[in-house]
Amino acid sequence: MRPTLADELASRLAELTGQGLARSLRPAAGLDFSSNDYLGLARDPRLRAALLARLATLPPGEALGAPASRLLRGHTRLHADLERRLAAWKGTEAALLFASGYQANVGLLSAIVEPRDRALSDALNHASLIDGLRLAGCRRVIYPHLDLAAVERELARPHREGRTFLVTESLFSMEGDVAPLDRYAELAARHGAELIVDDAHATGLYGEARGSGLCEAYGVERRVLAAVSTLGKAVGLSGAFVAGPRVLVDYLVNRCRAFVFTTAPPPLLLHALDAALDRIAAEPWRRRRALDLAGRLRRRLRELGALPAAPATLAVPASPAAQATTAAPATTAAPATRAAPASPATPAASEPSDAPPTPAIPETPAAQASPAIPETPEAIAKRPPVAGPIVPLLLGDNARALAAAERLAALGYDVRAIRPPTVPPGTARLRVSVHADHSEAEIDALAEALAEVLAEPLAAPLVAAAGRPAETP
Repeated sequence: MRPTLADELASRLAELTGQGLARSLRPAAGLDFSSNDYLGLARDPRLRAALLARLATLPPGEALGAPASRLLRGHTRLHADLERRLAAWKGTEAALLFASGYQANVGLLSAIVEPRDRALSDALNHASLIDGLRLAGCRRVIYPHLDLAAVERELARPHREGRTFLVTESLFSMEGDVAPLDRYAELAARHGAELIVDDAHATGLYGEARGSGLCEAYGVERRVLAAVSTLGKAVGLSGAFVAGPRVLVDYLVNRCRAFVFTTAPPPLLLHALDAALDRIAAEPWRRRRALDLAGRLRRRLRELGALPAAPATLAVPASPAAQATTAAPATTAAPATRAAPASPATPAASEPSDAPPTPAIPETPAAQASPAIPETPEAIAKRPPVAGPIVPLLLGDNARALAAAERLAALGYDVRAIRPPTVPPGTARLRVSVHADHSEAEIDALAEALAEVLAEPLAAPLVAAAGRPAETP
């Protein structure tokens, strides 16, 4: 007799438990080193006060919800005003709000990429990018993580059937490293490809003038087809938006199913987002502090032997504009740090999938015909710091990562274990997220706790995030 669906689901859950891959929901507890609240705005009392003040001035009867799609009755003046502000923040012509980053990525890619097209996708791209390309039904080429040479070889190969898209995160959410967006933009322009950037984890953290993300920091705002940003990470609230040319946004309004067939973001959220953008503009010290504290944590972990030594770094000089920016209050100022460079490219990896992805095209003489873009000192000096607020500690084994996270929880720290399919098999890790509202004492205490936990018998020698071998599902 065939088992019931409930029995089959229970069996699948038991299998996940046996593999150390079962998940469950639990309330937040302990000092937050897990969430993506990089600027510390989610609990900021001044942001709360600013939102309450705005709400107190609203006319009686003004709606706080928008119970309809944007194309019906859900669109308001607040939506239009906030989208204009977001576009100016990102340095683009237009922007379009979505309910989440996942929805924005899936909706964008499935709307503009067609089956005849080719998409180059980093092996460690977020699941929303992977799923969006799958829905598009295009030819997917998965290149090794941050492998610029592989990107250039593949772009040099003609794809006459359709267009070519280069799809990447800017700040990778689980590795904590950064894509060379300036080089990608140059290669895409040279070979007639379209560059799409998921700027989610960088939004609010990078960019001297506006703090809008790595597209700003690399100066490629008008050289990408689309930049996707979330509002539930550094901005501290919820939602996402796609920024790009006006024609792209107009097309998404007409053809993006994830936009057309969903309820509009509520005005209550829009008021909060506008207030959060005010705080980000008025307090640029937050983004510098988050990056400085992450640098402090890395240094302390290396001193304690819990993190491999950093490779040699190339100093990135601060510009006069950055030096003139408002400093952090004296009570929260941290010593200036210089970030480590992005990790070296890893071997080829496959996206998590039930079916094998399209492999990278083997190197051929034709693919070598396009010379590499030279790496000039001037180009390097203009790049932003490449180490962000995400500090991954690779443990490899799922059970070891879970045990380490449980031990940290007992010590009062909320640091979560990250396991497949979020990361490739064999690369389970602790993912530490540093926030601007952490104190130096909290950073130092966490470093001590991590060193203690990783030195316990359960924790085998640590694997360096920069040099780990990629695994194939």
